[in-house]
Amino acid sequence: MSDHELRVSKIRNGTVIDHVEGGQALNVLAILGIDGSEGLGVSIGMNVPSDRLGRKDVVKVEDRELSSSEVDVLSLIAPEATINIIREFDVVEKNRVIRPTHVSGVLSCPNRNCITNAGEPVETEFAVVGNGVRCGYCSTIIRDDIAAHIDV
Repeated sequence: MSDHELRVSKIRNGTVIDHVEGGQALNVLAILGIDGSEGLGVSIGMNVPSDRLGRKDVVKVEDRELSSSEVDVLSLIAPEATINIIREFDVVEKNRVIRPTHVSGVLSCPNRNCITNAGEPVETEFAVVGNGVRCGYCSTIIRDDIAAHIDV
């Protein structure tokens, strides 16, 4: 296969999530709630060569465009990602993700003593700080494996 051939065919309509850090594609699918039962066409390229990242993952989801809240959560595990909206085989919109300053209700706090884990009716709140997130209640910081704490 030459460098100019496609590894995965183009999609007619949907979303291409490109420049995802290598090995994170399955976490992207989990964030989007895609497990194969919804009937969407999904293509994944994992650990493919990338000039910008060295190795990257690419996720193509047919017939679905992402919400802004889904993009916010994706930005936590794929801060270099680009979101391409495809219509009739053409890229009609291309945006890099922008990490939000905070996220609510999408992460679980790993601190067992945090009020969010005490059965109280509170929604989790995390501030996005550097390469991690900090719980708004107990100040626990998550830097590694943020994807393991996503609760969507």
